[in-house]
Amino acid sequence: MLTTRVSRIAISLVLSALFFTLLTLAGCAQAEDDGLGRPYSIAVFVPGVVEGSPTYEMLVEGVRRAVDEAESATVRVVEGGFNQAEWAGGITSLAATGSYDLIVSSNPSLPEIANEVSQSFPDQRFLILDGYWEGNPSLRTVMFNQREQAYLNGYFAGLVTTGGMPNSNEARQVGLLAGQEYPMMNQVIRPAFIEGAQAVDPSIELDFRVLGNWFDAGLAADLANSMLDRGVDVILSIAGGGNQGVIATARDRNAYVLWFDSSGFHHGPGVVIGSSLVKLDQAAYERTLQAIDGSLEFGVGEVLGVADGYVTFDDQDPNYIEFVPENVRAQHAELMQRLVDEPMEFDIPGAN
Repeated sequence: MLTTRVSRIAISLVLSALFFTLLTLAGCAQAEDDGLGRPYSIAVFVPGVVEGSPTYEMLVEGVRRAVDEAESATVRVVEGGFNQAEWAGGITSLAATGSYDLIVSSNPSLPEIANEVSQSFPDQRFLILDGYWEGNPSLRTVMFNQREQAYLNGYFAGLVTTGGMPNSNEARQVGLLAGQEYPMMNQVIRPAFIEGAQAVDPSIELDFRVLGNWFDAGLAADLANSMLDRGVDVILSIAGGGNQGVIATARDRNAYVLWFDSSGFHHGPGVVIGSSLVKLDQAAYERTLQAIDGSLEFGVGEVLGVADGYVTFDDQDPNYIEFVPENVRAQHAELMQRLVDEPMEFDIPGAN
């Protein structure tokens, strides 16, 4: 399997390297010497686009904050687009310029790509968030405990469907809508979500649906309607642009939506009633600052969770306080404290 993946990476390098080299060289202006030596140079490679993606917005914001604080550092953001076959070429082209002390990115697929690229450019350093790799002296990765994150959502969904909200029904069904199936979804998020719900009541059942893309709000609305027809009263939606279709359906039918990774209350006050958070921006800021000052250790894959303060639940948003009953908020706060005291083990799919 690894040989096949590496072959795909190698092919993508040939197909994509020229395009991204031209793109990189066209936009890359060397920082002038400030008299203290060349500024520390950083490239942020976004495997997609920044606008509209909370994950990549947090990534860029965190790196830029570190650069602003460091004084003698520069940053350039390169959007790699949605074609995954071109990501390896993009990373290779950035490394080939020799212009960047650090390449930063965020995606579960990027550690393998960075590991392969580092074989040709061993002096290039990479910082990859939301991915995991150990043992490569050119690579530092930061993964978040998504088992804990999904469990937080599931437990909250369990509180909702067992009567915690005014529009809860008696069916005890919770829903999860995913944009696509992928290892982290199938092996971690989905089972941890229902695990959390059944910690409230073992009789709770999960209705799991797959949108098939990350943008079709119309189809997402249809799937949400079908889920609600079966008795679901709260849906965790991890479907990108499709989330808007779920919110619209839930609003029309007096149901509820849960958010993942960032605070989503403003998307539907009174409809979006819970949001788990990953502080990717904080991790990007701190690890980038460490890289700039030379204290970041490479060759390490770290996992950050609730006890570390990087996975949490947004319990401070005014909409959460206004629309969620106090007893539900109190029970969920107790769960948060339990996870601080006893972190959950996290088996990372595909970890090297």
